[in-house]
Amino acid sequence: MHTIEGRKKDSLTYFHSFDGAFGISKKRTADVAWIYTDSSKEYPYASELVIPFMHDSIADHSFNYIKLHTSVAMGEAGGLAPSFKKCKMKTVVGGGPVLVQNNKIQISNNEERKFAGKAINDRHPRTAIGYTRDNKIIILVAEGRSETASGLTLTQEAQILKDLGCKEALNLDGGGSSCMLLNGKQTNIPSDKEGQRPVPSVFIIENK
Repeated sequence: MHTIEGRKKDSLTYFHSFDGAFGISKKRTADVAWIYTDSSKEYPYASELVIPFMHDSIADHSFNYIKLHTSVAMGEAGGLAPSFKKCKMKTVVGGGPVLVQNNKIQISNNEERKFAGKAINDRHPRTAIGYTRDNKIIILVAEGRSETASGLTLTQEAQILKDLGCKEALNLDGGGSSCMLLNGKQTNIPSDKEGQRPVPSVFIIENK
């Protein structure tokens, strides 16, 4: 969960949003979910349902408060069921927004508060990851911000991943950070004129 201080008319309030994440289990199955982390908890928690951001005057909420206020109604059975449960993934990569859910383009940009206003329609270099019904992982890197490549909007990115058969997919860090290496060789031209951008972390797939 990200907590961001409000500005201007919202300067005395806080926005709490839950980011999308891509996970791989010990059984090598993939999943896309929304993550909540708490430094007092040993494990992160994940929700299979998109959670709208929370907007209030409290900077830090307890885990019990988050569980209660993000629970879902059980319908005719009555009562509430927690949306967030212990994350059972072995490896998790954070990003956002989620692009494809249940084989449909459903971009959770507003719920995750990733891109303001009409920025969802801006074209940029993009990086994304998804998985197919038969559990194959697909990684997409698109060039942009150059004379030969204009980049993709989030909607275009989602459509490509859906067309490739992704059941679920997640947008990752893009822009100048969008660079893919295959066996150590660069496969695309990054948008930064300096070339590859120094980044604090990378996603690696190793064939053993």
